Amino acid sequence: MTNTHNLFLLVFLSFITVGLKAQNNSKPNVIFILTDDQGYGDIAAHGNKVIKTPQLDKLYKESTRFTNFHTGSTCAPSRSGIMAGVDGNRAGVWHTVGGCNILREKFTAMPEVFRQNNYKTAMFGKWHLGDAYPYLPQNRGFEEAVYHGAGGIGQTPDYWENDYFDDTYFRNGTPEKFKGYCTDVFFDEAISYIKKNKDKPFFVYLPMNAPHGPYNVPEKYYDMYKNDTRINETQKAYYGMITNIDDNIKKLDKTLKELGIIDNTILIFMTDNGTQVGYKVNKGVVQGFNAGMRGGKSSPYDGGHRVPLFIRWKNGHIKKGLDIDKLAMNYDLLPTLIDLCDLKNPSESSYDGLSLKPLLEENTSSWAHRYGVIDTNRKQQPTKYLSSSVMDDEWRLVNGNELYNITNDVGQKRDVSAKYPKKVAEMKLVYEKWWKHISDDFSYFETYKVGSTEDEETVVTAHDLHSDEPLSWNQKYVRDPYSGKKPSLTKSYWLLNIQEEGEYQIEISRWPKESNLAFNESIEQLGVESGWYDIMPKSINLNIEKATLDIEGLHLEKDVDRSKKSVVFNAHLHSGRQRFEANFKDNKELSFSAFYMYVKRIKK
Repeated sequence: MTNTHNLFLLVFLSFITVGLKAQNNSKPNVIFILTDDQGYGDIAAHGNKVIKTPQLDKLYKESTRFTNFHTGSTCAPSRSGIMAGVDGNRAGVWHTVGGCNILREKFTAMPEVFRQNNYKTAMFGKWHLGDAYPYLPQNRGFEEAVYHGAGGIGQTPDYWENDYFDDTYFRNGTPEKFKGYCTDVFFDEAISYIKKNKDKPFFVYLPMNAPHGPYNVPEKYYDMYKNDTRINETQKAYYGMITNIDDNIKKLDKTLKELGIIDNTILIFMTDNGTQVGYKVNKGVVQGFNAGMRGGKSSPYDGGHRVPLFIRWKNGHIKKGLDIDKLAMNYDLLPTLIDLCDLKNPSESSYDGLSLKPLLEENTSSWAHRYGVIDTNRKQQPTKYLSSSVMDDEWRLVNGNELYNITNDVGQKRDVSAKYPKKVAEMKLVYEKWWKHISDDFSYFETYKVGSTEDEETVVTAHDLHSDEPLSWNQKYVRDPYSGKKPSLTKSYWLLNIQEEGEYQIEISRWPKESNLAFNESIEQLGVESGWYDIMPKSINLNIEKATLDIEGLHLEKDVDRSKKSVVFNAHLHSGRQRFEANFKDNKELSFSAFYMYVKRIKK
């Protein structure tokens, strides 16, 4: 045999050995793709005649599909249910802002369960379950995390002036500049991580911010739809964002195949709530597609919370092309993955969800009738029956008084409550039991922990103020608080948990530190005026003259030097939960909350 033949044989055997080693891990890998504000109808395989999603259509054919699968009707409640295996309200997340989007510390999050079972764990994208210690992704079980702040790029806790292109994201809490479009960056980081950890079982969570607004997208993806008169201008950008995700899933799948791990990888695809802009009726003209459903994001009707769920795992013998129409919920996914991956369960776990493994094995005889409940309570204190839906396989009780049978009324157009009063009464009883189950901790807000170590700074923003007043949750409202929102009033406050009694520095400002802006500086409009890029408005002068800080019984006050970047207070703080009210007053004595606050324990 020649040296060339010997070399070829060694390379060939090495390739086979690497492939077998990767494929023969005793545990399957898990990749969990979650898109943001993409509805059930925003996929071609579900009947959309406009959108281009060839890779998702391929995945649809390769997967078992859940066709009666429900999440929270907005993003943070939905994501908390996935991560904790419990109803989002019980997880402490019933809002997307206002300090009510922080996943309760007492629940062991999905990545921590995997990590406790010797999996490598990583996340790339949108977290939206806490923006400071101990609620950041790296605090909840992810060994590697690259993410933006808050619920979307460009929101107040996000790095200043991120706009989807060449942004600064946080790698395990440290700001890092990236080149490229946000979705491309997150998938590229995931692919790099998978390549490094291909020989170990891994859990990779890919929770996208796309196609959440602002609807910024690479021009080539907008151009795919720009001449299509069946959709409006916003939908053209929105569809382009989805097609970009589709291309990235194709790139990910290609990597899994090249690494020889595709068959032993559980791939999950779902979206976090109903469509945001994918369906609209404009003067009687239908734009987009909603699979016949009523409502969109935040709606109690099925269009707000019924979403796609595809699960593919060849080595697990999950059937291709199987549709499952049994009611399933977002909080079923953690117990399902524990079951599929044969993970040791945390001892303190008490899930609201059920393992979907029997349904994946087509063992429907062991599957009992069940009810699920969703609501949309975007308030400091949730209200009973507000924007709610009680569901089973066929029935929906909406807002406590409207009854629909989706078997023959997918669009929920015919209220049959008068015809079936016993069913209404039965489902209202289900709701009452559910409310009792999830409402015990409504009076307790999770709080960021401050002062564990000296000089470690905690930043909180107007996004997390406790208030039912309009909040400056987006950077555009920091620039111009009157462009659709007003500055939060003085009743707004932050709750922080002081870890050690001592001297603290509390710094409040209009602009974030990374902006390097003083109170009296103004900034120009940011964005490309093309009709489909989001525009950040030119800033307005707020004429801030005075700053006040109230912490429990302590009141501090200072005049504002508008040539400075912040106002700095020093205070002796006792340990425990403290209420912080940090306010500015302008030259007309209008008082409003500070946009940013930085707190740290200083040396004695």
